[in-house]
Amino acid sequence: MAAVDVDMQTELEPQIIIDADMEREAEGFKDQGNAFYVKKDYSEAFNYYTKAIDACPKNASYYGNRAATLMMLCRFREALVDSQRAVRLDDCFMKGHLREGKCHLSLGNAMAASRCFQKVLELEPSNSQAQQEHKNATAVLEYERMAELDFEKRDFRKVVYSMDKALGLASTCHRFKILKAECLALLGRYLEAQSVASDILRMDSTNGDALYVRGLCLYYEDCIDKAVQFFVQALRMAPDHEKSRLACRNAKALKAKKEEGNKVFKNSNFEAAYRLYSEALAIDPNNIKTNAKLYCNRGTVGAKLNKPDQAIEDCTSAIKLDDTYIKAYLRRAQCYMDIEQYEEAVRDYEKVYQTEKTKEHKHLLKTAQLELKKSKRKDYYKVLGVGKNATEDEIKKAYRKRALMHHPDRHSAATPEVQKEEEKKFKEMGEAFTVLSDPKKKTRYDCGHDLEDDSNNMGDFNANNIFKTFFGGPAGGFSFESNHNQAPGNVFFQFG
Repeated sequence: MAAVDVDMQTELEPQIIIDADMEREAEGFKDQGNAFYVKKDYSEAFNYYTKAIDACPKNASYYGNRAATLMMLCRFREALVDSQRAVRLDDCFMKGHLREGKCHLSLGNAMAASRCFQKVLELEPSNSQAQQEHKNATAVLEYERMAELDFEKRDFRKVVYSMDKALGLASTCHRFKILKAECLALLGRYLEAQSVASDILRMDSTNGDALYVRGLCLYYEDCIDKAVQFFVQALRMAPDHEKSRLACRNAKALKAKKEEGNKVFKNSNFEAAYRLYSEALAIDPNNIKTNAKLYCNRGTVGAKLNKPDQAIEDCTSAIKLDDTYIKAYLRRAQCYMDIEQYEEAVRDYEKVYQTEKTKEHKHLLKTAQLELKKSKRKDYYKVLGVGKNATEDEIKKAYRKRALMHHPDRHSAATPEVQKEEEKKFKEMGEAFTVLSDPKKKTRYDCGHDLEDDSNNMGDFNANNIFKTFFGGPAGGFSFESNHNQAPGNVFFQFG
């Protein structure tokens, strides 16, 4: 801080009669104070200016000098009182008005500061210091105005910017610091917000606004019980602190809804759990961390209710709020696996494994990668229309039904396009049956191995041979014959 000028000459008011000895003693104290001030020993300077005031309490310059010393000690509230006493004793005391204005400005009272600087300019229009300080006060008022508008728009970054600018001119204003800290908390910058609030509480442990911000940070970090303690303490210090009252109510309601949802979920009452988590999410959209957990919880409920798309949407909402939330990635990845969207599942598991390289996460990633690889080849189970746990008998029955349905002879009277499509399907049926009816091939297929690389590859595959082997061939009692009395394309089966 730039040094504040002190008065080296005593300004005596002629109407006040002071004992000559007391006057000389006061002047001596003042001179000693000036000497310490020049040496930047402001504490000793303060002591001697106080002695001068005690000896001569009606001298404006003594109060002015002590105010200058208090300003250098950053004790602006006390300096403001001394400056005001000085100008009451001498309304034309220019330095007194200037110091009062500086104290007001440092404390964030820009309007009062502006009046003081205007008074100096009335006394001395060319006073360059007063001109500059008046501009500073006007700038602080503008920053305040902008911050108020931006706060209403919930543009908290701009509020922080305006408050930083204002604090550059009003360095000790608690009000500006609190507004900045509150917006930092709303932006999720909790450590910065807590640091600002804690600095204020070290100077004033009863500051309700600072207690509120500390509680707000804890609340947004999902430490709800501790947050409530700070809100309650803030209300003790300032019973009309409406923000603390609202935050305390929200914190208690949020905790109650979340716990109630968890309880019914454990009892497998998933519909009720979904409703309660939804109600909790409506309480405070600003509580990012808690809401991320609520979205993930509701996503888990959606999965239990067999609503994977809904579960994925909720997990995505959780991740948007907290992109480090591993549990939400894991839940979403499992949902993607359930609906066979393996590329998305792999992407989520890769994110998880990059963050936490555990054996479990590595296994989940490899499983998803294997399923992705398997999904990009023919799904023989789908070709035959059976589940992946189908028995040997179920596989045979499925092949019998579909092979007969798509046999080329059955579609001999169809258009060339239809014949080509049916022949393709018939070959796929044979290929699928060849793999799934052979235990070794089926095992390799289920494990994701490439059958093309197998020594028993599919290169010489013949669908007709499979069909003949399965049904025993025409001589064995099965053939397709055209029925010329029926419409073209219709066939009947003749068994011997």
